[in-house]
Amino acid sequence: MPSARHLALMILASAVTGCASTATPHLDSQTHSPEEKEEVIAALQGVLDGLAARDRNMIAAQLLPGGSATLMRNGKPVQIAFDSFAERLSAPGSDTRQERIYDPVVHVDNNIAYIWTRFDFVINGKIDHCGTDSASLVKVDGRWLIASLSDTSRTDCGK
Repeated sequence: MPSARHLALMILASAVTGCASTATPHLDSQTHSPEEKEEVIAALQGVLDGLAARDRNMIAAQLLPGGSATLMRNGKPVQIAFDSFAERLSAPGSDTRQERIYDPVVHVDNNIAYIWTRFDFVINGKIDHCGTDSASLVKVDGRWLIASLSDTSRTDCGK
């Protein structure tokens, strides 16, 4: 038979464990201004503007060195280091290209942020494909940089 002290410790341990399992973690409830969310969106828009201009430096300026992109193509992930990604997006060509984003959802907590947004990709004035972009960002020295980027791609746009 357990001693009174041993029984009390078991009850205390049970109570603490029970409280811990039902506790909700406290998240940073700091509110971020619409301007801050616009700065987050501006980082992604900077990549898209660089794509349209075929400007590697404009693209790279928005990306955290060492980051990567994961592009879902035909149900398979294609992973690309940001250096190669910037090269790919800025490759010479005569077609006009524009990626337009719609209804971005932005979450910010201190110095990390996340964007989820629909897009369509237009080549020579016609929609080529569409999908969703998602980006994870970090704030470094007062600037938002994309740490990772993912997208989907499909051709059944508007159907």
